[in-house]
Amino acid sequence: MSFYITTPIYYVNYKGHLGHAYSTIACDILARYYKLKNFDVYFLTGTDEHGQKVENAAKESNTNTQDYVDKISQDFRDLIPFLGCEINDFIRTTENRHKKAAQALWSKLEENDQIYLSNYEGWYSVRDEAFYLESELIKKGDSFLTQSGDTVEWIKEESYFFKLSLWQNKLLEYYEENPNAIAPKSRYNEVISFIKGGLKDLSISRTTFKWGIKVPNNDNHVMYVWIDALCNYLTSIGYPDVNNKKFKKFWPGFHMIGKDILRFHAIYWPAFLMAADINPPKRIFAHGWWTNEGQKISKSVGNIIDPYEIINKYGLDQIRFFLFREVPFGNDGDFSKGAIANRLNADLSNNYGNLVQRITTFCVKNCNSYIKNNSNFTKTDKNLIEFMKLKFDEYNRFMNEEKIDKSIKCVFELLSETNVYIDTEAPWNLKKTNKDRMNDVLFLTLNIIKNSSIMLIPIMPDSANKILDILNVNKTERNFDHITISTNDYKINDPKPIFPRID
Repeated sequence: MSFYITTPIYYVNYKGHLGHAYSTIACDILARYYKLKNFDVYFLTGTDEHGQKVENAAKESNTNTQDYVDKISQDFRDLIPFLGCEINDFIRTTENRHKKAAQALWSKLEENDQIYLSNYEGWYSVRDEAFYLESELIKKGDSFLTQSGDTVEWIKEESYFFKLSLWQNKLLEYYEENPNAIAPKSRYNEVISFIKGGLKDLSISRTTFKWGIKVPNNDNHVMYVWIDALCNYLTSIGYPDVNNKKFKKFWPGFHMIGKDILRFHAIYWPAFLMAADINPPKRIFAHGWWTNEGQKISKSVGNIIDPYEIINKYGLDQIRFFLFREVPFGNDGDFSKGAIANRLNADLSNNYGNLVQRITTFCVKNCNSYIKNNSNFTKTDKNLIEFMKLKFDEYNRFMNEEKIDKSIKCVFELLSETNVYIDTEAPWNLKKTNKDRMNDVLFLTLNIIKNSSIMLIPIMPDSANKILDILNVNKTERNFDHITISTNDYKINDPKPIFPRID
């Protein structure tokens, strides 16, 4: 089984911030999850480096455009390991392999009679690299603004058009047959509503700037940023050779995006693909946005959250955990320091960390670090084992639906139940009265810590693996095939606190 997951490629007009980190970590969580299921996973991210906005940003900084994109792209590349993410490829739209792929896609669309040359005039947003209908804009005095408050300008120029209008009914038919192709459901409904509102042919080239991939056989035009940028998902797996092993194995892929670029991915992109005789994406998940202490995050307000700063303050796994535990994945969320402290203390320090620390410390001090495999379980033990199986089943179901927050909640419900079990069974008392029973209680608890930690590897890979190291769990057994009651004895290494409390 294979799984191909992509982030949106990030625009290089500004350095990476929390929003970029959120998308990348979300993909990393799913990539790691599918690896634990023994899938062959391919994880792509990268940078979108063409367009008027980039050209303008380079001019403003008095930098050669290529030098400018080289620097910002490297900043995004450097951020990936800092976020604890493991990628297979980093794509840049200025690479030759991508230019070749984008021009091949254009030529295929042209060959299939999907492109024509005409003239375009309309409202254009440089920030969004997109044209808008007047009905989609807000009138303010003599000006028009996008819904996010950015200015638009009236542009009239020669342009190539993609016959998007031809694909309205075919897109509706495709989504009716594949209702899980867009998630969450609210985003699916939004796309269907937009398509039913009527699709017009789409301008896909520009002549008013030069920083882009040239249209084949017409050097006066550069490709519209979306047909260029979206093609990156094909470039990485070897397009235009659709018969190569990687392409056949991994396409169609799964796109993780922010909700602001849903239309481009769920309407334009599938239409381009079908028009080029390529299958649409398997699934598109559009997540929400973060605010900062209740305020919209923006450069102009000056409240952009620097991932380096926040991770250095709280810890990488702690921030990965907070981002995906705090709000339902797909919804908007608020990033507040009070919420971080409360969540990390309650779940990581008091629940997970406390259970690991007190059980492993007890084993070292009272059992010579050694707990025998003994499956002489009582009815109470068996009930806890059944609860563990139930929570693992729920965890998988939610993770397969990208309900990452609910998957995490399942693990912490299991850990909470195990803390209650330990308090009730009280191995510190059993030590005086029934050492065999004490061993059984500790053995079951260690198994639940092991299984919970394996389930948390996608969220907190470093911390979960440190705990598995304390339990001496073999690295080859850190996958879902081993979410079981172990047949091995446990030899405990010296425990170290993993989740210190935050004041």
